[in-house]
Formats: sequence, structure tokens, C-alpha cells
Amino acid sequence: MKKVISDKNIPAIRFQGFEEGWKEKKLEKVGDFSKGRGYSKKHLLKSGCPIILYGRLYTKYQTIIEDVDTFVIPQKDSVYSRGNEVIVPSSGETAEDISRASAVLKAGIVLGGDLNVVSPFENISPVFLALSISNGTSKRELSKRAQGKSVVHLHNSDLRSVKFFHPCLAEQTHIGNYFNKLDGLILLQEQKLEKITNLKKAMLEKMFPKENTDVPEIRFSGFTEKWQNKKLGEVSESLEYGLNAAAIKYDGINKYLRITDIEENSRRFILETLTSPDTDLSNADSYKLRQGDILFARTGASVGKTYHYSEKDGLVYFAGFLIRARIKPNTDSEFVFQNTLKVEYSKFIKITSQRSGQPGVNAKEYSEFAIKMPVLLEQQKIGQYFQSLDKIISQSQQKIQQLKNLKQAMLQKMFI
Repeated sequence: MKKVISDKNIPAIRFQGFEEGWKEKKLEKVGDFSKGRGYSKKHLLKSGCPIILYGRLYTKYQTIIEDVDTFVIPQKDSVYSRGNEVIVPSSGETAEDISRASAVLKAGIVLGGDLNVVSPFENISPVFLALSISNGTSKRELSKRAQGKSVVHLHNSDLRSVKFFHPCLAEQTHIGNYFNKLDGLILLQEQKLEKITNLKKAMLEKMFPKENTDVPEIRFSGFTEKWQNKKLGEVSESLEYGLNAAAIKYDGINKYLRITDIEENSRRFILETLTSPDTDLSNADSYKLRQGDILFARTGASVGKTYHYSEKDGLVYFAGFLIRARIKPNTDSEFVFQNTLKVEYSKFIKITSQRSGQPGVNAKEYSEFAIKMPVLLEQQKIGQYFQSLDKIISQSQQKIQQLKNLKQAMLQKMFI
């Protein structure tokens, strides 16, 4: 690839060997237009003739649709793909979402209603066309043309009049192949993430005793003792409320952690949008987090969400809608934290947080959370095991995000 001098009809980055400016046309000049027909979710079966409904472009979007896992019994006058069509939803929730397209390369797939269908001419790659409609100039134009409020509509007449920039077929093919490979790498990482996430979920069930039992199904060799019933309050030195201060721009040293700063799935501290507490911190040492502290969200929709502090997160003060459990030295804090990711903890929160107004759990109620505890060494081994799984999950998530960022950057630079 090479960078090129800025020009209206030349992208910022293109493959070696291509010099000509891109051609500008209306979409009506690059293909034939038609519509899908019939069918809704109620027609779907476990087997039969493969079908694509417009909702797939929202719930399971792909630039190239190769494998179809929805099926129907074909009806009379159904519309079938001939191979190499581009489909665009004709209804959706927002103008931004509706401006997307997928290439259907296989023949014989039923195309359901609410799908605009473009059959490109021989000099137009369906993959390139789908990418163009979903990004850049064409996407912005389509978003402006989408009509409606609660439900947005996009018709073939809207598509026909949209500007479309394209190079020669060979360059289109190179671009399509490049993004197809990127999508493959993203999918591979997402599959790895799903596997390790499912492994952790399974091990959280098997490495902790089930209800009415005192030993887990799976444990490290050398441990045979029964686990003891404890409560969070028994294994904590204290459970304390956070700092009552507003958040201001990050001062470069003092980090402020609020409920919204805890990532929902990974439970990590979101460091991309740091703030500092708006108060005199000379007398706020009691609100500093230290290694092993666990935070619990105490109110609102995120009640029960937890965070395990690590020194790598720096100097952190915790906010008032959080409760800090300072775990005793003879207890492994990672082991305690992993207990808050189990199904039993979710049930505890659901029951305990019930209020007449918004849900909430106070410090006294959190202190009653039941935890089954093995000896310290076994706690540590279990904590380390899940910590290693979390590290792999975090690395996989970062790789996925890096690949998605690369894709987004290249979409901006490789199209007009």
C-alpha cells in the first residue's frame, strides 16, 4: 500500500500499481435494483431453505454473508439470490444503522421483505459496493435520505440517486479482499474470546461448591478439607462508603473511580476517560484504594457491580455510590472478588437490592453475602487461576479492539 497526494477522486491510501482517479457515478448506473419479498421471524424453522431477513444486518452484520443459519419453507413467488447481490435494509431504527449493506455471494438464498437488492454489473465488485454503501460518502448520503421517526425507511429510489466512487475492478477486488481478511482476523479473535469466556463461566461453576455442598466438583490436587461458610463482613476489616465529591478534569495524578468508570463485562477501571475528585485531598487518605480492596456499587441500575483494585491502576480515590470492602490479610482478595462474578452473587443482589424506589444494597447488607472458603493456599491457587483467565480475556479484547480500530481507520483512508 502507499499514501497518495490528496485529490477529490483519489483515496488517501491505495495499493501499489493503481494510479487512475476513481470514477463518480450514481448507484443507478452500476446495477439493477429489486426488492426482497415476504417472510418474518414467525416463518423461521430449524431446517429448510436458507433465508436472509433484514434484521440480520443489525443483529449479525457481516460485509460478506457466506453461512446462513435461518431457514424457511419456501413460499410461492419467493425472491432468491442469484449470487453476487448486495442487500440493504429498507427499514430500521436509525438513519445511521440503516445505511449498511452486505454482499450475498451464493445463489439460492431466499431474500426476505424489507430488503433492497442491488445486482451490480460486471465491472463492479459486490464486496466493494457493500463496503462503499456502508462507509464514507455513500453512507453519509443514505443517512440523510432515510425517512421516518420511530421507524426509518430507505427505498430503492433513495439508493439509486446516491453518489458512488469506484476504481477499476482489479483495485475494487484488492480492497474487498483486504477487508475480508481483516474481518476474518476479527472473527478469529472473537471466537477465541468466546471460548475462554465460556471456559471461565464453566470453571466458576465447578471450582466453587454448589448450594448445600462443602467441596467443589473440581479442585487442585493436595486439597481435601471441607470449605467453611463465611460472610463478607467476616473476611473484611471494614466496609466503607466512598468520597462525596464531584468529578473534575483529571489532574494527572489523582484518579477518581465512580460506578460508571467500572467496565460492565471485564470489571476493569476505564482509564480512557479519567477524572479527579473536586475536593481538598489532604484529609482524604481514608478514601484511597490499596492493593486487594474490592468495590461494590450500592445503588441504581449497576447495583452489585464490582471492581478489584490493583496498584497498576495508580493513585485512586473511590466515589460515594461505591462501598469498599478491605479484605483481611488472611484471606485472598482475588478469591473473594471472583465470588462476585458467580450466579449465586447475582441472585443475592437481585433479592437484596429490592426497594420501593431504585434498587440498592447498603454496607450492612453486603456484609451478609455468604462465601464458602477453603484454606488460604487453596484460595490463592483459585484466585491465581482465574486471574490468568482474566488476563487472557483482557488481551483478547484488546486485540479485537485494535483490529476494529485498524479497520475503521483504513475504511476512512481507502475510500473517497
